[in-house]
Amino acid sequence: MEQAAVRALAEFPDKSDIYVVTFRIDSVDQDARFPYLAIGYNTETEVARLLAKPNPLDAWEARWSYACFPPSGLEGHSIAGHDPEHDPAGAELHRREAVAQGLWYEDDDDLSEQQRDERDERLDEQFHELCVDLARRLHADGRIVEALGRPLPVVLYDMFDPAEMFALTRAANPPELVREFLTEDPEAP
Repeated sequence: MEQAAVRALAEFPDKSDIYVVTFRIDSVDQDARFPYLAIGYNTETEVARLLAKPNPLDAWEARWSYACFPPSGLEGHSIAGHDPEHDPAGAELHRREAVAQGLWYEDDDDLSEQQRDERDERLDEQFHELCVDLARRLHADGRIVEALGRPLPVVLYDMFDPAEMFALTRAANPPELVREFLTEDPEAP
């Protein structure tokens, strides 16, 4: 996934206008066995457009809410992870890792619903951790600065668990990069 992320960062257009890298955590057919990461971005121009509309959104929402992101931030510029169509190598690596950890199962395996749910929960947790670690490495290794010319926050969000957005983003970034984003965190002290 790191190689895909570095490629995506290098391919982003209009780099000087980008203020955030977005990591949308999702899964193929909402199946925890097939998680993927849509790597995208948002721009200052897009925020200005939203704020210039009649009855504009509040400034935080226009800037940070994934519900307001354009396709570049919501759908992503690049897909990595267990998505056989967009990342066949990543799909195979993820499957092998899940098998090695005893978390993989097939639809026709003799597992109870509770066993499937427990495995799905572990798969979700591990993929979230993988995405947080990826963002941390991109910061630590200077990949974001190298590709985009300056440090930028990475906002992580899971469409099926929106409450995790703040915790994931806080864990993935240096504090100074996400200070403004975290002002709306309901769990903030």
